[in-house]
Amino acid sequence: MLRAVCLRGLRQLEHSLADSRRAYALDPGNAGLCNNIGAVLHELGRHDEALPWFEMAIAREGGNVDALNNKAQAEYQLHRLFEAAATYARVMAIDPDNATATLGRAHLDLLGGNFQAGWAGREARWRVSGLTIVYPKFHQPMWLGQTDISGKTILIYADEGMGDAIQFARYVPIVASRGARVILAVHSALQPLLSGVEGVSQCIALCSPQAMPRFDTFCPLLSLPLAFATQLDTIPCQPYLPRPAEGRVRAFDDRLKPHDRLRVGLAWAGNPNHSNDVNRSLPLRMLAGMVDIDATFVSLQKDLRVGDKSILDQTRIIDLTAELSDFSETAALLSCLDLVISVDTSVAHLASAIGCPTWLLLPHTPDYRWLLDRNDSPWYPTLRLFRQTATRDWAQVLDWVRGELVARSASFRPR
Repeated sequence: MLRAVCLRGLRQLEHSLADSRRAYALDPGNAGLCNNIGAVLHELGRHDEALPWFEMAIAREGGNVDALNNKAQAEYQLHRLFEAAATYARVMAIDPDNATATLGRAHLDLLGGNFQAGWAGREARWRVSGLTIVYPKFHQPMWLGQTDISGKTILIYADEGMGDAIQFARYVPIVASRGARVILAVHSALQPLLSGVEGVSQCIALCSPQAMPRFDTFCPLLSLPLAFATQLDTIPCQPYLPRPAEGRVRAFDDRLKPHDRLRVGLAWAGNPNHSNDVNRSLPLRMLAGMVDIDATFVSLQKDLRVGDKSILDQTRIIDLTAELSDFSETAALLSCLDLVISVDTSVAHLASAIGCPTWLLLPHTPDYRWLLDRNDSPWYPTLRLFRQTATRDWAQVLDWVRGELVARSASFRPR
């Protein structure tokens, strides 16, 4: 059992699963073993197989909060949203302050468009143990929109991923319009790009609380929708990112000339350490079959997975990623493209935020921000969503994209 847990921590999931099954054969009444088997299957993306194991764990130990939370997450992935809500309610009946259940329920609300409850519930993230995100602790008060900040210095810091920071930087000009001096702390790769956002007085790289410049109050970037009581119809959609430097745009344009065919950027994988990477990323070989279309294809994939490099070298995809030292460089390259096709990663946020037409490839159960049952996004006017069906088959999605891309290529007029 302990070896299975260690193997799971090392991301050797298949080995962990095998050990867990052997342990279960020796002790089938152990609720913890049932829960662990379900958790590994869930991390492998095999949610329909995971669910019965969580149910067995709960049958053996009805008050097992971990198993109940895991069951709700599996139900969420299977689009059994009412069941997931009921399971989270069971957790809250046992443990009213359970942060994992509160956060999970918040994501259910946001996915369904219930922003009022969802943004408030997401504040439970501070209390969830085991997340890869480390939230700094400040002595100054947190600002959530209720108090006057005119004449004060506010620290707004990127509390989650780089794509999140790009998406929610749209709120910074609104904060500044309240009369505050804004210090924006972001990932170092984003600093050159986001330092040009309107209203930013000082943009710094994320650092320890002790190294931060002086400020009066603070707000995490992902708490700003709550601070401004954002609803579906009040999402700020005005342009907010600075235009890329013309010299850098021309330099990339010269590398890509002639512009006699549709230029298409490709990004196929996100952060491998993301909790949902198994569902949201795909191997390059699945996209490689698309590059025979009459278009110029450009790689936007900065970090390659095992096996991708050899496949990339065998295609006619242009790879300029060695020149992408930060996101301002990426924005300049994106400005030379006619279309971006991407999985759910920071490149998709950046392309959409600068107004580049973007096609986003989504797993069957997407991140909460993409909602359900729509092919557009209230966050980005130029974004189009291509969703997996319940089969969770990327091949179906890519066939759909291929047909749309052939039509888009045929209608392109050389510049």
